[in-house]
Amino acid sequence: MMADCDWCWHTLQFSTDSVLSCLLSVGQRASSCCRPSAGVLHEFRGSVPGTKRYRAPPAPITVGDSPVNAVESFRFLGSIISQDLKWELNISSITKKAQQRMYFLRQLKKFNLPKTMLVHFYTAIIESILCSSITVWYAAATAKDKGRLQRIIRSAVRVIGCNLPSLQDLFTLRTLKRARRIVADPSHPGQKLFVPLLSGRRLRSIRTKTSRHMNSFFPSAVGLINRARVPH
Repeated sequence: MMADCDWCWHTLQFSTDSVLSCLLSVGQRASSCCRPSAGVLHEFRGSVPGTKRYRAPPAPITVGDSPVNAVESFRFLGSIISQDLKWELNISSITKKAQQRMYFLRQLKKFNLPKTMLVHFYTAIIESILCSSITVWYAAATAKDKGRLQRIIRSAVRVIGCNLPSLQDLFTLRTLKRARRIVADPSHPGQKLFVPLLSGRRLRSIRTKTSRHMNSFFPSAVGLINRARVPH
């Protein structure tokens, strides 16, 4: 069942229909797996994100014998997904966690710890929070939300007293790293999206019809790889 969940997550195209179909598929598999062992599903099974696309109320959905209720947002693999597939709630959650951990960085600074130890603490405790699922949401985030996260990095720079990677640098580094792993893995379902041109120097751009799709992982990754291969 975990292999099926991983496949669903990697092939998610960030459209409302794809998200709903993936969640229902996972729920049906979880329901069938729990039934023979007399397991009980958690409350998560009883909710899926609502959508404003429907003008009329959609037909009721059930997983097993339990109804699935529409919700405004829910947490999936550590990230908050809202009904409009925007990331404001998720970024607010990340900002709150990072600000709480900034307190400990300031306390360590008061104890006159060396900069190297402060940087190690920042990287392990604060930067890891800022980069949580960053390859998924950063390209689609608004400038206001990006600014909130970047202010935390600037605060850490003032506390530590040295330069730190910006949010854009972190996104670029992690996206390129993840994309190269996918390209090197023939068994990954997303590898076919990285198609080289005849010249072999660049990848074929992925055609998109909506800004939501354009700002999702695969089109963003292809664009970053192409820009990284441009000679300076």
